[in-house]
Amino acid sequence: MCVFNSNNAFIIENILAHSESDEYSWSQLIDGTSGELAQPIKENITKFSDTRIASLFNEIVQMRNRIIHSFQVTHNNIQILATKKKNGEQFIITEKYLLEFIQKNQELSSCLHKFRGY
Repeated sequence: MCVFNSNNAFIIENILAHSESDEYSWSQLIDGTSGELAQPIKENITKFSDTRIASLFNEIVQMRNRIIHSFQVTHNNIQILATKKKNGEQFIITEKYLLEFIQKNQELSSCLHKFRGY
């Protein structure tokens, strides 16, 4: 979750750095949900690059939501986490899922560093 939080703040930093107006403030952006950053990302990051950062961030937000909104279940006599998508599909949060979440966050961080220019 720490790497996600870092990327969320990095997204906000990049939005503010590329904003052509005073439409957004740090406190306004940090107070919203990560999903609410979609429009500011489109207006201030995608406008100057491509859709990779926006789509990757959206995918990571969805994965993070599944982790945060998970629930405990017993599977093979052990307690594990499971989650449910909005379409009703349920699945177990595996180590592979968590490692993919971490890897995607690393990829996003690299994209944001490249976008920032250093």
